[in-house]
Amino acid sequence: MTESKMTLQEFLDGWEPGFSRDSFERFRAALEAMEGVECEFVARPGVSYSLRPRKEGQQRPLFALVDVVDDPSGRWLSVCSYADFVTDPDEQGDFVPEGLMGQDAICFDVDEDAPESVALVLSKLGEAYSKAD
Repeated sequence: MTESKMTLQEFLDGWEPGFSRDSFERFRAALEAMEGVECEFVARPGVSYSLRPRKEGQQRPLFALVDVVDDPSGRWLSVCSYADFVTDPDEQGDFVPEGLMGQDAICFDVDEDAPESVALVLSKLGEAYSKAD
């Protein structure tokens, strides 16, 4: 998987408006509003485009991963955090062993058929931010 030097703005300029893009923009705005957070953008065309937020002073390399999955059937979003950074009592996410930087993760997919998934993910980003060490 080769990373590209594409910028976030170049990526956004080439992405048609729609539910997934709007949701991604909401997540990006929420992350940018969090105090002491910097987001790295990593482009792997044909695979994924990721925002990787890191809280100032945090020991781990990030506290969440906002992935735009570049699927042939259309782009969709998956947002992951370390399993010890978010709770999921209703099991709405997917537990992924060693799924985030080699550590256990919980990932939440954002589904156009379930717009309430955006609110859930926004709350999980806030929860992960508050627990970032």
